[in-house]
Amino acid sequence: MRAEKNQKLFMALIGVAIVAISIFIGLKVLVPAVSTGDGEDIPGAVAEKPELPQDETPEQQEEQVKPKEYVPVVFIGKNTNGEEVYKVVKREYDKDIDGTKLRFALTSLIMGPVQKEKTTGIYSEVPTSTNILHVYDKGDKVIVDLSSGFVYGGGTDSVYKRLFQLIKTITRNTDKPAYLYIDGKQADVIGGDGIMISQPLSENSIGE
Repeated sequence: MRAEKNQKLFMALIGVAIVAISIFIGLKVLVPAVSTGDGEDIPGAVAEKPELPQDETPEQQEEQVKPKEYVPVVFIGKNTNGEEVYKVVKREYDKDIDGTKLRFALTSLIMGPVQKEKTTGIYSEVPTSTNILHVYDKGDKVIVDLSSGFVYGGGTDSVYKRLFQLIKTITRNTDKPAYLYIDGKQADVIGGDGIMISQPLSENSIGE
């Protein structure tokens, strides 16, 4: 009789163990474990998606590696022998400030040399009162239209120098034939002494 009771108790314990094992296995299947990365699994944990660095667009990459551009502007200074010469300086070009390279160069010419350049003896004969009225690109030629402030002030020598500065700056910033206008009219004669200008502009445009 006692042996029969022990057998039933043993069978009941086995049944409980089987049920417990079944429940445990079922939980393992229904609730996935997420690895922490160090070999330990955490049942039921929710993995956060790691933030990955965002790829830069081709435009951003191009902007980062885009080299700086410069325009030549012509002022006046002295060489190592103390002789007066035309000095070419460079200005960092920013198309968002003043459009085309030619217009940017002309604006820089009118503004004159910066303080650091002035300390080395560089100066300009172009009046700062000069206004750029228009810079026309006609496709086969360029027209630079300046205000009459460009021709006033200083003597004949000053007008010669500013004309050379202007011509040298223009021809270094465009490959197209360029024409100088003053107040909307083509400038064939400039200054009280009647300085003759042949156009399109070139190094030989000014009559001596």
